Amino acid sequence: MWDYTPTVKEHFLNPRNVGDIPDADTVGEVGSLACGDALKLYLKLDDNKDRIVDAKFQTFGCASAIASSSALTEMVKGKTLDEALAISNQDIAEFLGGLPEEKMHCSVMGQEALEVAIAKYRGHEVKPHSHDHDHGPAYPDQEGTIVCKCFGITDVFLKKVIETNKLTTAEQVTHFTKAGGGCGGCIPRIKELIDEVMGSRQTEEPRKRPEKLSNMKKMQMIQEVLERDIRPLLWADGGDLELIDIDGPKVQVAFRKACAGCASSGHTSRVVEQKLRDLVAEDIVVEEVAA
Repeated sequence: MWDYTPTVKEHFLNPRNVGDIPDADTVGEVGSLACGDALKLYLKLDDNKDRIVDAKFQTFGCASAIASSSALTEMVKGKTLDEALAISNQDIAEFLGGLPEEKMHCSVMGQEALEVAIAKYRGHEVKPHSHDHDHGPAYPDQEGTIVCKCFGITDVFLKKVIETNKLTTAEQVTHFTKAGGGCGGCIPRIKELIDEVMGSRQTEEPRKRPEKLSNMKKMQMIQEVLERDIRPLLWADGGDLELIDIDGPKVQVAFRKACAGCASSGHTSRVVEQKLRDLVAEDIVVEEVAA
């Protein structure tokens, strides 16, 4: 039995926003019944056709698929289309308090449906994957070569998921996308794509951080990065952050205002941590505290 969080169980047993919107401005459909998971996402926009005022879903799938779809509809309400597009599958999983890795493809499906819905509304071409059984997910402006014929998934999409989620094994790719979970014939190609993505990561421009820092300089730089690069982003969403303590590589912060108690605060902590690692020191660990 899967080890689901209380939030996943709540959204599965009492899903929000189930159903359709007859006058929806756009609908995004991904997956297929033949593949085992399918999601239809309805979006209704405000009079200015910029902000999402309602979202509903119909899905066929497991508890994680239902919970992910329910969470997504709650997350997009009130957001502009561009803000909604910034929601990642990791954000969906974080909202739910985490998903088993084997079920992460459910959060990916939610992100895909959102991208398809917005792409269709904006008039972009949405091409379904084509393969032997003519079913499979549809992705906006999808290009590339089919890698997984069982589920109709291309190399372009797989590389995007590998890069976004920092995947390093074929098994992880299967958990996140289902690719390789059918006949398994595409596993060698999936491994090649992982190597390609990992190679591009290694050739990226080196991080611009000092090679060696005194403790005083390190503390000063941490404070500067938080003030210059982090807090203004949080203020824009009505939130804030307070630096509580610095103990060696450990940086303790407390989220304030709209960020306090937010279901996505764990994701925000990781963003803060990565920014500090990029600009100050690679061993920094950010801890959220309730101070």
